[in-house]
Amino acid sequence: MATSQLSVLVNADAEQLWLMLREPAKIAQWHGWEANDLADEIELIYYSNAVASPDHLRLELETGDVFTLEPRSDGTLLTMSRGQASGDLAQHDPDITEGWAVFMQQLKFALERHPRTPRHTIFVDGTSSARALLWDALGIDTGWLPDPGEPYELVLNTGATLAGKVWYSSDTQLGLTVVDYAEHGDGLLILIQQEPLAGVREHPGAQIIASTYGLGAAAFESIGAQWDAFMEEHFSGE
Repeated sequence: MATSQLSVLVNADAEQLWLMLREPAKIAQWHGWEANDLADEIELIYYSNAVASPDHLRLELETGDVFTLEPRSDGTLLTMSRGQASGDLAQHDPDITEGWAVFMQQLKFALERHPRTPRHTIFVDGTSSARALLWDALGIDTGWLPDPGEPYELVLNTGATLAGKVWYSSDTQLGLTVVDYAEHGDGLLILIQQEPLAGVREHPGAQIIASTYGLGAAAFESIGAQWDAFMEEHFSGE
């Protein structure tokens, strides 16, 4: 994803979207995934020396990354321009840009599908000592996937069946709504396929983020166990 700018059209007005960028509890429903340090990370990124415009259409982070909101007839276009503040080369690490692309899709999903329901997330990641790519390990032929917004059904190599609609796709990411990931409506599964990256990982890597809503403990733990087992089998390399 070689770009310094990321955009997503959100089916909501600019005021609603602005609140998702400025209220800690709302940010926690889309930024990253559940972790012990999530609140600290949100404080550091969105509040430490961040500058919000008076018209609530521009938010500049200390890193130099800038969110802009553009009201449109069909919603609000949210754009992030990757920054160059402080000369930190890590800001241009492709993994960081990939991460922002994921988070913006999670924001869109949370606001459009579950604006009032807390999420519970599953996150797993790893690298493949067998040099396998995520799509191949899962048995997904991305060339045969429907377009975003269209229904799909997949039987993975794990034996699990996923059904819902394609949320978005790129060369390195696949977002799928999954009916079994929510008590009402659907949840969101994002699969990130990572190529080898000099100085970071020698072999292909993978990240999987499942955002679930309203599931009981047993169902949630079962989903987590399935993805843990998959990662242990295919992406447990150093």
